[in-house]
Amino acid sequence: MTRPHRILVAEDDAGVAFMLNADLTAEGYLVTVAADGTSALALASKERFDLVLLDVMLPGRDGFDVCRDLRRAGVTTPIVMLTAKAEEAEKILGLELGADDYITKPFSPRELRARVKAALRRGVVETVDVFRFGEVEVDFRRGEVRRAGQPVEMTALEFRLLTTFVKSRGRLLSREQLIDLVWGPGVAIGARVVDNHIVSLRKKIEPTPAEPRFLVNVRGLGYRFDA
Repeated sequence: MTRPHRILVAEDDAGVAFMLNADLTAEGYLVTVAADGTSALALASKERFDLVLLDVMLPGRDGFDVCRDLRRAGVTTPIVMLTAKAEEAEKILGLELGADDYITKPFSPRELRARVKAALRRGVVETVDVFRFGEVEVDFRRGEVRRAGQPVEMTALEFRLLTTFVKSRGRLLSREQLIDLVWGPGVAIGARVVDNHIVSLRKKIEPTPAEPRFLVNVRGLGYRFDA
């Protein structure tokens, strides 16, 4: 029997928090509510959740701060941001900081459930031993990559880079985020180093490296793994 998904709801509006808790609980999820950013950050850092619903306008630490700090700490739990603001700049900022999706209030329960299910599907890769895309297999348990059944030689850093992309699939990662997640927080390397490793990785996983299908560049923002 599979365990119910755990969802952290970070929302300071008591009415909205109650609605989210009731609706998600009725869907069979286990819900924990945090009323401020500081509590949300502490909970998401220490406990295992399958999804974080993160309001932008939180007291203590706002949602952008919480999202950024979680990603810098290596927490890959899917994050869906909730906000009453509809400006495109707000959405872009949230996605650049590592959010997986963005819902603008007011939203319907049906929309919320659909977004939650989609984010949880993206997060399933966290629990698998082998992830497949195209002709490539990434074996997390053995630390191996195979292409068309044949082993692919990779450095430890290349494997960490590919693992980071697979576990963050569909999410934009800036070069700064990649440095924090792959090389480590505070490591002083330039964006060119990241780009060079991306080029090397594409040669090993892409059918046509010059026209990447999986590891795509988002001009001016970073990279996204689509598989």
